[in-house]
Amino acid sequence: MIGSLVLESGEVFSGEWLGGNESAGEVVFNTSHSGYEEMATDPSYYNQILILTAPMQGNYGESNNFWESENIWINGFICLEMQNSNRDSSWLKKLTNKGCPVLSEVDTRKLAITLREKGTVWGAMVEGEGDQAINKAKKLIADKKDTDGDWTKEVSCKTPYTLDGVDKLGAKVALIDFGCKKNILRELQARTREVKVFPSNTSSSEIKSYNPDAIFLSNGPGDPANVIEGTQTVRELIGFKYIYGICMGHQVLATALGGKTFKLKFGHRGANHPIKDYITDKVYMSTQNHGYAVDEKTMPKDVEITHMNLNDNVVSGLKSDANNCASVQFHPESHPGPHDAVTIFDYFTEQTKKC
Repeated sequence: MIGSLVLESGEVFSGEWLGGNESAGEVVFNTSHSGYEEMATDPSYYNQILILTAPMQGNYGESNNFWESENIWINGFICLEMQNSNRDSSWLKKLTNKGCPVLSEVDTRKLAITLREKGTVWGAMVEGEGDQAINKAKKLIADKKDTDGDWTKEVSCKTPYTLDGVDKLGAKVALIDFGCKKNILRELQARTREVKVFPSNTSSSEIKSYNPDAIFLSNGPGDPANVIEGTQTVRELIGFKYIYGICMGHQVLATALGGKTFKLKFGHRGANHPIKDYITDKVYMSTQNHGYAVDEKTMPKDVEITHMNLNDNVVSGLKSDANNCASVQFHPESHPGPHDAVTIFDYFTEQTKKC
């Protein structure tokens, strides 16, 4: 059966429709060679159609042990080849059973080049081709774009919950969940005595009443400029305890400090982004997944840029000693990706002890 990805900019990419529900979303690509389970279950991909540039997908099966949340958050999965044989079609079935549409036999090289040239655009995955597909896609895109701008509310936990840590002498950490990956929680649990996870729209007074030793801001989806409540909470928490952010948490912290963010043309999504760490004077490879970045020119003078993406010199980390906070744009918890930057969690632990 033929299916199509119809871009809002007018291009149509057809392939083999392998099931799922017709859906719309922002169309993005990831250059990682593995990790399709981690990507599909990462809440940062909420409302996005995911294209994998690596040709073979589903080829090593699937396991819930690699999921980064309880749900599949992507609005579509597009690849050149999908494992779909009598021997194994487990990943395909896991996607379609959750309603996620799957399209294979697509010229993903041409599609990725189109997105690099035009930038991130909205699109829709539909059954069929031609005018029928285009007409269905237009309605799906219009309906999907007419939603609440703060996507973090959709993926965040709805009520607070507490996790025990391994280090009984470690810090007690409040984590604001903008769409947190499980492995961030695992890395924190390994280094703390307790982690309490709060919804993205939690008030500063509620977090203060918990009296944590430090505050952690998680990753999450969408435009940080739309995260109004979360940013206000962080703004009111600055100076209360040490704060550290990852990805969306980095962008929210930068905004709370007085800076601004901007939308990248086609985002940073992959497992091979070189990062210059000015604190340790090292370069390491990193996993990245974001469509926005911090505008260095808008940051206050008491904010120091600590990390830089060497591909395009986009800000990838900052700290403010005056405000007792820091953050990075990339994912030190990896999964998928290299483990070079996992020591950032050790840095966080060390900073909590100084406060």
